[in-house]
Amino acid sequence: MTWFGALTLGGWVSVVAVAALGRNRAFATFVGVVVGIYSLAAVAIAPSFPAVLPGFAVLHGLVYANFLGLSRPRMRSLAYRLVVSWPGAFFSAGTLFSLPWGVVASLGFEPWAPWLPYALAAVGMVQSLTTRRDEIDVVIGGLSGPSALKLAPHPRGSAREPRPLRLVQLSDPHLGPFMSVARLRRIAQRAVDARPDLVLLTGDFLTMESRTDPDLLRDALSPFRGLPGRVFACHGNHDHEAPALVARAMALNGIELLVDDAREIETDAGSVQIVGVDFVWKDRKAHLQRVCAEHPRTPGSTRVVLLHDPSAFKDLPPGEGDLVLSGHTHGGQVGLLSLGLSWTFLRLFGVRIPDHGFWARGTDRMYVHRGTGHYGFPLRLGVPAEESLMRVHRVLEGT
Repeated sequence: MTWFGALTLGGWVSVVAVAALGRNRAFATFVGVVVGIYSLAAVAIAPSFPAVLPGFAVLHGLVYANFLGLSRPRMRSLAYRLVVSWPGAFFSAGTLFSLPWGVVASLGFEPWAPWLPYALAAVGMVQSLTTRRDEIDVVIGGLSGPSALKLAPHPRGSAREPRPLRLVQLSDPHLGPFMSVARLRRIAQRAVDARPDLVLLTGDFLTMESRTDPDLLRDALSPFRGLPGRVFACHGNHDHEAPALVARAMALNGIELLVDDAREIETDAGSVQIVGVDFVWKDRKAHLQRVCAEHPRTPGSTRVVLLHDPSAFKDLPPGEGDLVLSGHTHGGQVGLLSLGLSWTFLRLFGVRIPDHGFWARGTDRMYVHRGTGHYGFPLRLGVPAEESLMRVHRVLEGT
């Protein structure tokens, strides 16, 4: 065994052992698989970098250090993120991107441009630490486009109202290594400064790091106190890991958390009925039918449904969502949107979930937000985080 192989084996064993002792067996199993795949890729590709192997090994060690830190998760200082979290995320993502190159190398061939996956990871680092600000227009209601008998991507439409409904949606901020309290606070402040009719938050506010301090999310969302009565939220799947913490942060900032509940709001653009649907794993169709039955449509109001997971859109009773706002997918997280193409990693593997953009099914419309932050895979790449103002234009029946 080479010294690099010994370093790899020692790192993997240490991460799994500390995870089992510091957290639990389930977490140890999870990191064992993830870090194991990473480790195999690193051993396969390392011989392609003989001139810089010591530096390669240092970054390799930081990946294990980053995972060791997750056994005692907490929000880290900027210095820690600069030295451990971000380099570890960059290098682990680049190494995972290099899997095809590693396969070529393990077969005895010299892989072409082995540096390319790490160059892509460097681009991903930039995209993971920034958001793209957009202003978008969507058309709902009436004849707002060609008939959509099945769930499908849909044109945003060209009709325009003199005074459209102005919305800011934030989704999946995932307060953690790439989304500091200060960064999320700045994003929230820009949402307030845009003076929208409503700000709608569609879940997944935390990570395992930010669940350890109940004041972090409260402080990050504090600018929303400047829009009393106009900020509403629903749960995402990760919010069920710390529901009391999320509820406290919302209440202290004047944000109304709608858990299978609805509110009628008068805005300068007319009446809006907001329905916030809780996240559930099972029996989604029955759950959505019950929520809609308990909160029937209000005649004359634009009905906006907050539904974290867009895969549940197909289970929404027909005609119940003038506009459904979702997130959850992080826009696909890895793809070619930055190049103007719609392809994402999810579509490559045939995952039948609406991943980003505007969708339709019958008369119902859904916008899938690309996410304000990200979680899970170390980086974004080609799918920029979203910070947008949405103008909703309503077309009356028969027009």
